Amino acid sequence: MPTFWRGTNTSATRLSTGKPCKVFPAPYAVRLFPRSDNRDDTVVEPDIVVVCDKAKRDARGCNGAPDMAVEILSPSTSRNDCLVKFNKYCAAGVREYWVVNPEDKTVQTHILESKRYVTSVYGAAASVAVSALPGCVVHLPEVFAEE
Repeated sequence: MPTFWRGTNTSATRLSTGKPCKVFPAPYAVRLFPRSDNRDDTVVEPDIVVVCDKAKRDARGCNGAPDMAVEILSPSTSRNDCLVKFNKYCAAGVREYWVVNPEDKTVQTHILESKRYVTSVYGAAASVAVSALPGCVVHLPEVFAEE
């Protein structure tokens, strides 16, 4: 397992320690726009998902917008994660969306305010507060640690 992924998983596990929210690594299906019959044509599988509302968690994954979604970029997913999923997550009301770029060692955070995302970019030396989980901070040097 690459150090980057280990660091991300370690940080993700910390997101839910002592909190009512639960962290789910991929594969974990998120049905962004659920219908009354529990069907949804818009299903995504973020790399990491944080869901605080127990009522949204079921045997099939998350039924509705999660509190936080994290995507880890790769050359094959970059456009989809940065454009397509960005727009879907915003429309669905995902409160916090992070895009992690292991190549550039940066993290973009998108915080939903008035139905629009406010974006910030952080470098590898930063510590980033998780808006969806007050008091939780992710230390990027751990996430981007070299082997």
